[in-house]
Amino acid sequence: EDICTEVAAFDGSGKSFIHDKWDRPAGGGFGITRVLQDGNLLEKAAANVSIVKGVLTPARAQAMTSRGRIVDPEGGQEYSAAALSLVFHSASPMVPTFRADVRCFQDASEFHGFWKKTCDGYDESLYPAYKTWCDEYFYIPARKEHRGVGGIFFDDLTNGGGPERRRSMDYGEEQRRWQLLRRGRYLEFNLLYDRGVRFGLDGGRIESIMVSAPPLIAWEYNVVPEEGSPEANLVAVLQKPKEWA
Repeated sequence: EDICTEVAAFDGSGKSFIHDKWDRPAGGGFGITRVLQDGNLLEKAAANVSIVKGVLTPARAQAMTSRGRIVDPEGGQEYSAAALSLVFHSASPMVPTFRADVRCFQDASEFHGFWKKTCDGYDESLYPAYKTWCDEYFYIPARKEHRGVGGIFFDDLTNGGGPERRRSMDYGEEQRRWQLLRRGRYLEFNLLYDRGVRFGLDGGRIESIMVSAPPLIAWEYNVVPEEGSPEANLVAVLQKPKEWA
């Protein structure tokens, strides 16, 4: 509630998040999906909380086994899971998309600097480990590109300035086109490789799973940005991640 209230206020459009409470059949859990659309800063923002339980299918069990989890790959085990997902798709191509999952709208350097400082407050080994984990996980093999400029990522652990400045920057049709093209890569990764999406599609609630999808996306054949352009520089980073902080 606090996150949605603060994000809606920061958006500045006067719009608020809709509230969609749902239940899984047969006592399989519940959740809340909240969405704000067509705002000033945010073209679409979603916050999703789910608390679910059930029995592992063989596909889910095998996916967990492949990551080193000690489960019977044949499935059949009872499980329970809780998750929080935040996805903010900005209206302006000058403001990056933000995504966080627990299972700143900032420039890349600012964003990474913030998370490095946060991680360093606990252990200076965390940021480089989680950044590498992010770079390796959010990779589209067929494209030989990373989904974005990275961040930090962690999963299956056993222990526990930017937008305000950039939202007013001018942009044109070319920047908007590029934003929609990169959103295509975002959805490619989610549908082909993201294990959370694939886990959810195996019996999950489709509206809550696909709520992270951008409202508008573009695909064009064999797009090659102009050499030396900001878009070309971004692709170079996506093909070979750099140290931001």
